[in-house]
Amino acid sequence: MIETAYKRTYSEDWDFRYSDTKEFTHSYHNYPAMMIPQIARKLIEDFSPKGEVNLVFDPYMGSGTTLVESKIKGINSIGTDINPLARFMAKVKTTNYDVHQVDKLTETLKNKTKLYKPNYGHKLPNVTNVDFWYSKDNVSELCFLTNEINSLNSEIKDFFLIALSECVREVSYTRNGEFKRYRMAEDKITSYKPDTFELFFEKVKRNRKGLIELNSVNSQAEVIISDFNSVYNIPDNILSNNSVDLVVTSPPYGDSRTTVAYGQFSRWANEWFNFENAKNLDNLLMGGTKIKKLSLKTESISNELNQIKSLDEKRYQEVLYFLDDYYNSINNVSNKIRIGGRVCYVVGNRNVKGIQIPLDYFTVESFERNGFKHIDTFVRKIPNKRMPSKTSPTNKKGLNVTTMMNEFIIILEKESQHLTRG
Repeated sequence: MIETAYKRTYSEDWDFRYSDTKEFTHSYHNYPAMMIPQIARKLIEDFSPKGEVNLVFDPYMGSGTTLVESKIKGINSIGTDINPLARFMAKVKTTNYDVHQVDKLTETLKNKTKLYKPNYGHKLPNVTNVDFWYSKDNVSELCFLTNEINSLNSEIKDFFLIALSECVREVSYTRNGEFKRYRMAEDKITSYKPDTFELFFEKVKRNRKGLIELNSVNSQAEVIISDFNSVYNIPDNILSNNSVDLVVTSPPYGDSRTTVAYGQFSRWANEWFNFENAKNLDNLLMGGTKIKKLSLKTESISNELNQIKSLDEKRYQEVLYFLDDYYNSINNVSNKIRIGGRVCYVVGNRNVKGIQIPLDYFTVESFERNGFKHIDTFVRKIPNKRMPSKTSPTNKKGLNVTTMMNEFIIILEKESQHLTRG
């Protein structure tokens, strides 16, 4: 492997260490490893291609950061994600609800909670081990809020459901600061008495502020949120070939079970709201399924892969499953971008068995096979991104390793339609 195969530029311009990452509707809901809005904003402002920019695409949109920033800029956007909670978050964050109507319904809900009486007879067939994760009082309060919100005859009810979604997780017995489903110690559970209603209305108030900021922009840009998986196909009726001007995205890190647990984090709300695939989401994410025949070819990271293979064949195979999915996704994304269009990928280089995988090199290499030219890769320290500084690959207590502390912001431009897949 050539160590300097692709240019890397180290710059503090991308750190945004003291920036407010909760501007506009970015404040609505926590989500693992969210791309901070300042990065999406700077990418749109500084690296939009020459000519008119009419469409931004995010093939792994997560909570919708790129879509919100595109809307603020007045640019139409399309995003997709297979996580139903992510799609719901992105939908609510990009919707201009009527603040006066929000205020009116907030007062309605507050008045309803004043008449609340505990009801311990609620049946929750979709929530796994509900008694293990919640107190009876919190279940009763969450059910009450759920029923009252769903009774609102207004699309605005989604604005309240997104606030409730956070409460569903935060009033549970899950350990604070964790993405995974770890239960608190028994001594902490005894003293844990969250006020569900107070927490809910605090989040509504916080989200109201973000909504006002979004509405003040008065953008007419269209936002389309979809659920297709770019690994397998990007439907032509949603995105035609050569139609995308700019891609701004942050793909998965490569191991949702151990590094950034999207599925486990989302399971609280996905189960509570009876969203699809709540219990098996991790199996559907990149690298979650075994692949019999691999498509990818790589020279840029072959050395690292061989090192991992020599240490652990199983982990090596798991890495290949992810890289193959990622490679196929890049091929599909490439077809949708016009000549002169650009892609901006924000990636993390994770460690496997102590070996760091330079995913930025692999990303550039894969796009080059699809007719792209590498412009630059900016290296950014991660001061704000909400992800653990250490993770447990084995899920065994005490066996922790340091996760990535840098991000790599890759900029490429499409020069030709020539594909060199495989």
